[in-house]
Amino acid sequence: MEPIHVIGAGLAGCEATWQLVNKNIPVILHEMRPVKSDAAHKTAYFAELVCSNSLRAGNIENAVGLLKEEMRQLGSLIMREADAHQVPAGGALAVDRDGFAAAVTEAVKNHPLVTVVTEEVTDLEALEGTVIVASGPLTSDALSSNIKSMLKEEYFHFFDAAAPIVEADSLDYDKVYRASRYDKGGADYLNCPFYTKEEYVAFREALCNAELAPVKDFERNVFEACMPIEEMALRGEDTMRFGPLKPVGLIDPRTGKEAYAVVQLRQDNAAASLYNIVGFQTHLKWPEQRRVFGMIPGLEKAEFVRFGVMHKNTYLNSPQLLDKHFCLRSNNRFYFAGQMTGVEGYVESAASGLMAGLHAARVALGLPAVEFPAETAHGALANYISNPEVENFQPMNVNFGLIPPLAQRIRKKREKNAIIAQRGLDKLQEFIKAL
Repeated sequence: MEPIHVIGAGLAGCEATWQLVNKNIPVILHEMRPVKSDAAHKTAYFAELVCSNSLRAGNIENAVGLLKEEMRQLGSLIMREADAHQVPAGGALAVDRDGFAAAVTEAVKNHPLVTVVTEEVTDLEALEGTVIVASGPLTSDALSSNIKSMLKEEYFHFFDAAAPIVEADSLDYDKVYRASRYDKGGADYLNCPFYTKEEYVAFREALCNAELAPVKDFERNVFEACMPIEEMALRGEDTMRFGPLKPVGLIDPRTGKEAYAVVQLRQDNAAASLYNIVGFQTHLKWPEQRRVFGMIPGLEKAEFVRFGVMHKNTYLNSPQLLDKHFCLRSNNRFYFAGQMTGVEGYVESAASGLMAGLHAARVALGLPAVEFPAETAHGALANYISNPEVENFQPMNVNFGLIPPLAQRIRKKREKNAIIAQRGLDKLQEFIKAL
């Protein structure tokens, strides 16, 4: 059987590869790192998590929790290794990022049907046979130009930002306390409390006036779902207090009191030696990050092992270009997967790779095409990125608003979401049996 080319060994590329080889289809996996790197990746691992280490909510009453459970039932490599390398994060699924990436790399590289080619692909049409493009939001300039030329359309772009990581041993534990919001999942987060309005306002003022890193030669366009903390601060005095600095449900066990605002730190590795600052994606210059974030109670002497960075992400006008199978409408030899298709988030990117791999495999095996049920989280994403009636297309996290509503009205949101989720899982089982 002719091999299928997969471009990019990120979450989507690795998941697409896994779906293909587990149906006995050989894969040539092209990955330019470490021969050529980019602005965000720091290691040579496949599936490196460059921003947060969180795969977000774990329960199926949350749409991303449903998506993860669907992926598990579909034999996802990404979910297998995420579950195996989980670190405490309350009700969320967070992973030891290096352990997770190393395990995915080993599974993919050591599969007998995978041939890894370390090179930068610059001409997709020069590759023979079926191609799945999962080169990610940091697609190289050469490949990006090639895609633009092939599609005869401009890429869109938005800015994505990564939060800083600090050493646990460098924190002031006389000020920092352990707790999860409403005690969910145990005391998995470290919390840095601003007890008075005055110290919070002083921090916000410093954040609003801090010096930004240069934006180079492209227009600044902030993506709402990954907004830099300084942008949030500029939107109003209380914006951060209703966002990542929300104090509600975070009672200090030492005093029994709730602070005016709270910065949370989430465990970033299995050894619990590193923590990332939750919601603090930033475009500040590195010395400014040390100065301003040092005003956070407990972080006065924090050692930063990684400062926040901001980079340009690119994505396609997918509703006009791709069908529900993530296949190019104008040339069915090409599939696209990952964040470049307009799905936003680690889990969504991996899920798109799963779908592209599954659909490409069926074509390669001479099997009839299938569509994920609209009631599933996978089907909802596939419908969103392929619906030509979508106006002002923007990257989107999976959410229950993308899934067809229930026939009956249910007032309690959690109860309603649980029923929608169970309906989706039931539909998925029917889909799997049909496969």
